[in-house]
Amino acid sequence: MAVKSIKLGQVWRKDDDGKDYLVTKVYSEVFAQYAVLRPAEVTAPDASTTRVKVAKSADGASLPGFTFTQEGSF
Repeated sequence: MAVKSIKLGQVWRKDDDGKDYLVTKVYSEVFAQYAVLRPAEVTAPDASTTRVKVAKSADGASLPGFTFTQEGSF
């Protein structure tokens, strides 16, 4: 699912395991944009982060392998 842009605080569900991840950082490197995700759980401060390359299309931006889980438009 595509959104207008990837923003801090958005929650995305990983398609493989169904766990929710929180966007904690969004940054650009040369010609690509990346999102840093952390599990949205009680143990999140101790969990490792995941870096995902943002996929952009005419519909907006998305994270491959993840589905946007929040209602409303961003």
